Amino acid sequence: MMSIDIKENKSSSISRYRPEIDGLRAFAVVAVIINHFNKVILPGGYLGVDIFFVISGFVITSSLYERPSKNFKDFISGFYERRIKRLVPALSVFVLIMSIAICLFNPNPTTSLRTGLTSLFGLSNLYLIKQSTDYFAQSTELNVFTHTWSLGVEEQYYILFPCLIWFSGFGRQTKNGTRNLFLIVGALTIASLIGFLYLYTTNQPAAYFLMPTRFWEMASGCLLFLGFHQRKSIEKFFEKVPPILVLGLIVGIMYLPMSLATVSTVSVVALSAVLITSLKKQTKAFKIFTHPKVVYIGLISYSLYLWHWGVLSISRWTIGIHWWSVPFQIALIFGLAIASYRYIETPLRKGNWFGKRWKTLVVGGGVIFSLSGVLIALGRPIKKIIYLGNKQTLEIPSYIGLSDKKCPPGQKFDINLISNCILSSSNGRQILFIGDSQTEHLITLLNKLHNDDGYGVYLYTQGGTTFPSLIETRNNQRENPDSFRERYKNTLDHYNYFFSKLKSGDTIVLSSRYELRWGDRPIPKQQRNTTFTYYDASNKILSKDESYNQWKQLFANIAEKSQKKGIKVILFNSIPTFPNYVFKHGKQWFNSLDEKNFIGLKREYYKNHAKLVDSAFYSLENKYSNVEVFDIFSELCPESQIFCTSEKYEDQWHLSSEGALSLYEGLLKKLN
Repeated sequence: MMSIDIKENKSSSISRYRPEIDGLRAFAVVAVIINHFNKVILPGGYLGVDIFFVISGFVITSSLYERPSKNFKDFISGFYERRIKRLVPALSVFVLIMSIAICLFNPNPTTSLRTGLTSLFGLSNLYLIKQSTDYFAQSTELNVFTHTWSLGVEEQYYILFPCLIWFSGFGRQTKNGTRNLFLIVGALTIASLIGFLYLYTTNQPAAYFLMPTRFWEMASGCLLFLGFHQRKSIEKFFEKVPPILVLGLIVGIMYLPMSLATVSTVSVVALSAVLITSLKKQTKAFKIFTHPKVVYIGLISYSLYLWHWGVLSISRWTIGIHWWSVPFQIALIFGLAIASYRYIETPLRKGNWFGKRWKTLVVGGGVIFSLSGVLIALGRPIKKIIYLGNKQTLEIPSYIGLSDKKCPPGQKFDINLISNCILSSSNGRQILFIGDSQTEHLITLLNKLHNDDGYGVYLYTQGGTTFPSLIETRNNQRENPDSFRERYKNTLDHYNYFFSKLKSGDTIVLSSRYELRWGDRPIPKQQRNTTFTYYDASNKILSKDESYNQWKQLFANIAEKSQKKGIKVILFNSIPTFPNYVFKHGKQWFNSLDEKNFIGLKREYYKNHAKLVDSAFYSLENKYSNVEVFDIFSELCPESQIFCTSEKYEDQWHLSSEGALSLYEGLLKKLN
């Protein structure tokens, strides 16, 4: 999320060090840190990342301007030598320390460790896309390396950009080099911006994490420098704009709603370019941005960026973030950043490591591969040894990433994820489990039914696809009805195929997040802005009453067809979901201070929220003799409890394996 460049030794007056740029870095990193402490205080503070991208493009272009190089080999090796010396030391130390730290408090740190491992190779953004990570989801706050996605974007940018610099002629100071680079980068910028705007409405994680859709931001900084070089009049024009006004506009944009995220991003990138231009010595803003303390924050911004997220993430695993803890957490963040800058970044960046470039490249690569081996070891035997919590929870693994189950698991919520397996029966009875991720989180349970009781299993799950369902879209995913229709068709085709295999005495289990669609009240807190739109066969939008009635009829159709074949239908009602991202595996001694992360809302509130779903399900149970409602709500939140608790949860709305297994006795009674 931040620029990983810093001032270079420059050979021309145009590319001389500008302290106000470090001041702008300070503003950007502080905005990001405030946002990560508390999104309410500065909702759009994450846009500091976009400011960093613009700075990065500007600074890297200026640093390569008129840099003497004998040939392409000399140019490219020098470039990557500087990048390795700049990035590898601080990042390696951070990844090593945080990998050990997360293993102390997270019994299943696989996702964090793999993110850290890929960050060493500049690929964590691609790994997070593969996991279908929503950067703005609270679950990302528990991954200590989520923030390294921006380093991946920039490192991938640095694979392409030096080649453009050299082969355009800009790096060789040819006559038309600047013009050529401007035209090439300009064309790529337009293509990248179009891709960003398009993908943001159809695949937000890809638009957010991919380098091609972020290229235009760093390229904007490059074009800014080239524009100054070619046309002094451009710089003189923007010098007339008051930088304080531009800064005020940027801060104002950071308070715009998330629904205007694309507008906010484009605006901040444009205003950042204007701000770089307008920061001149005669302005008050220049004096602020060049104040020694502000400049120093900019100088340590890379280390600040690395360590702030790690400290906050570990805090969320332990004591949490409270008004009383913030001063200590800020002090720790700055202490670690200053130490990193003073004892790791500065001496290793400025030092002459081995005299020859190839040795620096080899040693840098060796450090990365050696550290990768350490992370792999942490992810396997060592994590169980150093975990500080109750080690008994390690014996009941999460439904996510479990390797010894007969039905293979998937990952966390992903609208493209599919789990599909068939287990043969030894007792002559088969169970069909079909639905979304709230069916998938039962995998440990269904494997136990297969192993201990001989039940056969047909399983098909697809994240974000409830079954049965109308054609739907949700506003915060920005998908169109045809996209859902295609995804749902896969689920329906599997259901029809498996249904044809069922016989009298078999069972269908339907368990999905129906209450999110039909709940009387909008929970959890972070989904209060989630709304669903429903469509008929001709893509006509249905009213809520129409859609609710048609949704109930879908269940009635399944019940009728199943009754004719002598098949039982078990409907799982709603499970409590939690307003805050819960800590995995319940309370431990190191996180007992953060009670709110384990105790949800009052049981009565949840029960009222699920009224529409319960009403539909119990009316089906009364009407059809083959339909039974499994009240998992009461299994997970008994009537004796005033508040529902989350000890059996993997996250806000998915059960851990322990939670799934707690339903075993109740489900077995329904099956018999």
